[in-house]
Amino acid sequence: MSAAKNVKKQKKNESMMKLTMRRLFRNKTAMLGLTILVVLLLIAILGPLIAPYSDIEQDLMNCYGLPSLQHPFGTDELGRDILSRLIIGSRASLEIGLVSIAGSAVIGIIIGCLAGYFGGTVDNVIMRFMDIFQALPPMVLAIAVCAALGPGVNNCILALIISGVPGFVRMARASVLNIRGMEYLEAATAINCSTARIIAKHILPNALSPLIVQITMGVANSILSASSMSFVGLGVQPPNPEWGAMLSAGRNFIRNYPHMVIFPGVVIMITVLALNMLGDGLRDAMDPKLKD
Repeated sequence: MSAAKNVKKQKKNESMMKLTMRRLFRNKTAMLGLTILVVLLLIAILGPLIAPYSDIEQDLMNCYGLPSLQHPFGTDELGRDILSRLIIGSRASLEIGLVSIAGSAVIGIIIGCLAGYFGGTVDNVIMRFMDIFQALPPMVLAIAVCAALGPGVNNCILALIISGVPGFVRMARASVLNIRGMEYLEAATAINCSTARIIAKHILPNALSPLIVQITMGVANSILSASSMSFVGLGVQPPNPEWGAMLSAGRNFIRNYPHMVIFPGVVIMITVLALNMLGDGLRDAMDPKLKD
């Protein structure tokens, strides 16, 4: 009998997944965002192979070069090809965005599930601790942490992880509180399931939908934050390329050579827009109120 129930539950989960994917694939805006992200990831992976020039090679005879057939995006103050630096710099920008949001999500979801499941003193202690972190805006907190640890990619990622944890804790806690009183949790407790199994097998899968959407949106925010930190000199250090650092380097020449700022800014805008489009599509696809 239990085997039949498990098969039925598995089929139901598969049907819900198929329904969600069908809704997502029907959303042209989400598919456009996903396509752009796939292209950006391929560019980041193949960066050194497809970049027309070296990202650090200088050509002092061609400084501040305007866009041309030889250099489609122009050159910077040291004669380096901007297109090549954008292609290779995509690795650092996407790495910081993806790794930092993954770290924040894992830590925040675990802590949030514990707070929502146990409640009482555990919940109060965790949430008051999160209030301390949220006393400062996430960007200010990330800058403070990175300034204390020193500039660099690893410290930038760690700072963004720390600043992003409270948001995931609150989201995970709210999702767990919505399902904590469900009958299937009482049944799991009645048959002496361990706390870890209840959280991993029963709570987390049913609380995952809003968290997936937040993760998608969070990647966009992390990329923006990473660009902002590089802009103020706390992220990727020169001569290594990164979109925010390129914006920072070109801001002093924006009046005479606006191409040095326009192209990095457009790339950041397109990336964030694609992530937001995909996140909106996932939110709509996972909405149980929608009819197929």
